[in-house]
Amino acid sequence: MKPVVREYTNDETLKNDVLELKAQGVNPKDLYVLSHDDERTNRVAGNADANTIGLSEMGLGTAVGNMFSKKGDELRAKLQEVGFSEAEAEAYEEKLDQGKILLIVTDHERAKSLV
Repeated sequence: MKPVVREYTNDETLKNDVLELKAQGVNPKDLYVLSHDDERTNRVAGNADANTIGLSEMGLGTAVGNMFSKKGDELRAKLQEVGFSEAEAEAYEEKLDQGKILLIVTDHERAKSLV
């Protein structure tokens, strides 16, 4: 199944939703934050006690390839690694270009409150 995604423009709202999901039993390892800016991604993930899409999710080949990729290519690769198709990754990457930040939840059963 595809991960559940919610788009945000407000970092604090994302943090509050993460807290609510954890209160509902979602494991923090199933919560990922992604934005176009690595610093913002790391800051929000740290504040919300969520994850970023890193080496353990991507695999070594993708991670090394991302070192030489443009930012958009890197973001699309990360989205594909967590379960999105190429077209879906492209659509979400466009949202990131618009300044959105994504909360990606891989626990499909408990993430229904986000939908």
